[in-house]
Amino acid sequence: MELSEDRNIDVPAVLTESCFSQRYREHLEKVGILDGRYRAQKLPGGTVALPVLENKLSVSLVVDLMEIVAPGSSCREMLIRNPVLSKRAAVKSPAQTLRNNVYKLLESHGLTWGRDLECDLPRSWQRHGDLVVLSEDCFRDPVWGQLGNELWVSVASSLGAGRLAKQGRVMDDGVRSPNVTLLLGENGWVEHVDNGIRYTFDITKCMFSAGNITEKQRVASLSCHGEVVVDLYSGIGYFTLPYLVHAGASFVHACEWNPHAVSALKKNLVINRVSDKCHIHEGDNRQLTLSDVADRVNLGLIPTSEPGYPVACRVLKKDTGGVLHIHHNVDCYGKSQGETDKDVSQTWRKIAWRNWAELVEKEISAMLEQVDGKKWQTRTLRLEKIKSYAPHVDHVVLDLDCRPLPSI
Repeated sequence: MELSEDRNIDVPAVLTESCFSQRYREHLEKVGILDGRYRAQKLPGGTVALPVLENKLSVSLVVDLMEIVAPGSSCREMLIRNPVLSKRAAVKSPAQTLRNNVYKLLESHGLTWGRDLECDLPRSWQRHGDLVVLSEDCFRDPVWGQLGNELWVSVASSLGAGRLAKQGRVMDDGVRSPNVTLLLGENGWVEHVDNGIRYTFDITKCMFSAGNITEKQRVASLSCHGEVVVDLYSGIGYFTLPYLVHAGASFVHACEWNPHAVSALKKNLVINRVSDKCHIHEGDNRQLTLSDVADRVNLGLIPTSEPGYPVACRVLKKDTGGVLHIHHNVDCYGKSQGETDKDVSQTWRKIAWRNWAELVEKEISAMLEQVDGKKWQTRTLRLEKIKSYAPHVDHVVLDLDCRPLPSI
């Protein structure tokens, strides 16, 4: 582990004539003894020193090199003082650069480096342009506070960032606000491009659901020309924008109650040039006054979008109906709550999904009849898993076709 570049190091090597050095190198590589971290070193007298791994030198190795690998060569052991790093070893990873720079910073403040501090360095981070978000399980030791803002400047420089933030646990405040603290920089606004759509948002105020990329791509592939879509949980435009930019929806009613997400959504509609095709309904969607307007309704809230069912039924077109895209986290337990994830087979998972979908079909059908006063037919067009949130919890999406039955 390299922490200080000021320390002298001695690396064991074998010395031979330059005309035999290539044969030596090939053999040492083949038997796994060549130390690839360092370059071979040319010495006066037409000799070359080849670095070898520590504790691998032996009399038998030297004899083999002289008598079998390169007969007629001379060979002796030596130490190379501060050898030059190989090209591969000279390229440090961001994590190595961070560790070395933080070590030097601690040393300059007269603080002691230790195993506990090394374990407290970040193991992962997310990059959003020039802003890097560190994982929550780092820089928790009180000693870091003694370094002040110098620490964050050093970390940002090590990771090639202009701004720095740290992730916390998502807040349980009804809008899943991120608990992200800005450590370095003036603001948390970032831009993310997904499937040709630009999303900008304040990372300290809003979340970006990168895990839903397959569903967003599917929505983008739908043919929604001439359709009116109601997105009951729009956020910063995760699905609203694919409907408008790629799927060709003629108009989207976007509902969102997080004011920070609304601010981002407004910006995103403008930068993607679709602001004239969307109306934002800010506030609780259960208070939405729309009715009889939608060909398609997106219910993208997890763990459940069930609170939006009555609204979805009310906004569907009464004469022609439409399609509901319903997201939900399904519990996929087997016979016993104590079973492990391996016990829950894919077959059982699909049974759990189907059971949930059948309940939703009946529930939505009853709601539509109550809203409209006539019979409706509901049927599953598609039921697909998006991802797993826990060993027994699957995030699924149900495409439910809802059509009014003709009066007899």
